[in-house]
Amino acid sequence: MAGGEIWVLPAFGQGHLFPCIELCKLIASRDYKATLVVFSNLSSSIPSNFRDDPLTDVVVVPATAPRPGGEGSHHQMEQSKALLADFLESLLSDRSERSTRPVCAVLDVLIIIGWAAEVFDKFGVRTVGLFASGGCSVAMELAAWKASPLDIEPGETRLLPGLPEEMGLTVSDLKRRSYLVRLRKWGQQQGSGAGSDSGPGSSRPSGPGGPPRMGPPGPGEKPYWVDTTESSIALVINTCHDLDGPFLEYLANQLGKPVWGVGPLLPDRYWTSSGSLLRDREIRPNKQSNVTEEDIIRWLDSKPRGSVIYVSFGSSVGLTVEEYDTLAKALEESTWPFIWAIQPGSGGSEEGYYPHGLEARARERALIVTGWAPQLLILSHPSTGGFLSHCGWNSTVEALGRGVPFLAWPIRGDQFYNAKLVVHHLKVGYMVSDHDPVMVKGEEIVRGIDKLMSDEEVKERAVKVSSDVFQGGFPACALADLDAFRSFIDQKNHVDLR
Repeated sequence: MAGGEIWVLPAFGQGHLFPCIELCKLIASRDYKATLVVFSNLSSSIPSNFRDDPLTDVVVVPATAPRPGGEGSHHQMEQSKALLADFLESLLSDRSERSTRPVCAVLDVLIIIGWAAEVFDKFGVRTVGLFASGGCSVAMELAAWKASPLDIEPGETRLLPGLPEEMGLTVSDLKRRSYLVRLRKWGQQQGSGAGSDSGPGSSRPSGPGGPPRMGPPGPGEKPYWVDTTESSIALVINTCHDLDGPFLEYLANQLGKPVWGVGPLLPDRYWTSSGSLLRDREIRPNKQSNVTEEDIIRWLDSKPRGSVIYVSFGSSVGLTVEEYDTLAKALEESTWPFIWAIQPGSGGSEEGYYPHGLEARARERALIVTGWAPQLLILSHPSTGGFLSHCGWNSTVEALGRGVPFLAWPIRGDQFYNAKLVVHHLKVGYMVSDHDPVMVKGEEIVRGIDKLMSDEEVKERAVKVSSDVFQGGFPACALADLDAFRSFIDQKNHVDLR
């Protein structure tokens, strides 16, 4: 352990845990010990071989991480933060000598950096902020805030100084679907005691008795992370310059501190399986599902190359029941084969949404997966020709790496800017609605699917992005930034030991 020990603290949820696991492996490859600090209910999702490397370790917080969203989750989140703060303070107190403490703590900015940074600062441990999202969304949040007030007229584009012209804001960018949907529900539920939660991408109260506000901030609002990362000595982001170069440079210039792109933080096997099927079960812990990977392969093998659209909104976000119904009718009306992954609890009910009768009506065109869908497998199969996606960052880079174009339907948080990156900057997809991201109509979905699946040029551009950024293995520019990060920490550590 020549360099010392670096702690990595992910935010709650597997979408943040998995990138942090990969970051720990990269840190260990640079001769630092990387220790992952996680809540007990997330520890079962850590691959067993992670602990086999003498330079990677896990510290388990003896408490359960809350699931963001839902009634009462704000209180649960605050309790979990307090438990983690006490645990960290006790852990650091036991390491009385500076040489036994971590030389640095990498903190996921989504939830924990503000108060966790105070604990590490108390013990003289420097902190680095980690964005598990991409650089575009972070830069766009900052630029949109600096450009406020945003009084954009219909048909107008507000350019953001320092960022590419195609990323200028329009009226549709100012609409935030999650905020408006939740606002409508709040109006219906006043007096019902409905809870709120504080994590970005979920509601937080705007004031006593006031309507919920959705985080992260909308255009023109101050990003939540600006103040909480002020004490961080640097930022690392789950992307690379080949994918997000203008946005990483903008952030470094605006923030006046090092900003490194050390990703995309995808499993090792992702980078070594170019041109072949990726088996999720070989990479991530198995989850419950109504179909096996073999079932999916057989189904995809029966379809023409590039003819299947994959539909998924990830594991932690989703549509309303009404929107799911609209989507189901659109998929039935469309003529393209589809795989639709539907998560438990979708639609906001405990039993979850299910489009009863759709498979029978669509017949051989439909495969509905309930529970865990092997997304890497589906995206790497040659029959998959499009992805109807919420544009969560993990899903976005997984599809980009396999050359699959997008029909983007963002729901909350960074997904809006990820979708803008995909559609306007990389030009490898379309928005599901060019006018209103809040109330998407069935005919727009049908039209969008047909437009995407019939467009050979957008498919060719998606393949080119995959080839340019991903096909050479883990990006060389990300390895260079990782080396710069290590040198920076080495220098800080050397100053501390003098």
